[in-house]
Amino acid sequence: MAGAPGSKWSSVAQNIYHSADIDRSDYHDSRTYYHDATGQMQLMHTGAYFDPGMEFGKFFDQIYHYGKQECEIEFDRAFAPDRKGIRIIKSHVFSNRIDFLRARWPDVPIILVQRDDDACLGWWVKCGHFNITYPKYAEYYHNLQRMAGIICHQNQGIAQAIVDHAATKKIPQTNIELCDILGIARPIDGIIQHYQSNDIRITVI
Repeated sequence: MAGAPGSKWSSVAQNIYHSADIDRSDYHDSRTYYHDATGQMQLMHTGAYFDPGMEFGKFFDQIYHYGKQECEIEFDRAFAPDRKGIRIIKSHVFSNRIDFLRARWPDVPIILVQRDDDACLGWWVKCGHFNITYPKYAEYYHNLQRMAGIICHQNQGIAQAIVDHAATKKIPQTNIELCDILGIARPIDGIIQHYQSNDIRITVI
């Protein structure tokens, strides 16, 4: 899964995370973050994030220099070795590395999450900006100006990937449709996330 900070991609992940087919062994209390940006305190960040400056995926901004096996070892570090199921690997920096992912894992679906640059930055600030406790952003993004630039660059990468892979793209409108596209069981909690009404655009390639 790829999305810029503030793209609301965490809510997209959250609303498929409780499918019976998902390996949730990356969950730990230390890998959660609650915020009240919606007006109600909610758990919004759940499970491992893979990015420079964070617990996992520290080298993913330079992922082109690493082999498939090295990357998979890093993916696996966040999960219990004896657990089965589909693993959600989410990284902001994947947004500009879609070709690398597609070349090495051609059969793995990639979920791309989009919002406009200003909406991303505004939402990220509202959710806590550099005070967000997990994932931690300061080491890689440094300051608000750099964050704004990287958000723009990551959104450009996602937009280009959608153009490049237009022949295979699928556009779900809800988390239920997303589960169906991914071929995983629908979550049993009954929550339906409508992407358009949440100002989110989802593409699966």
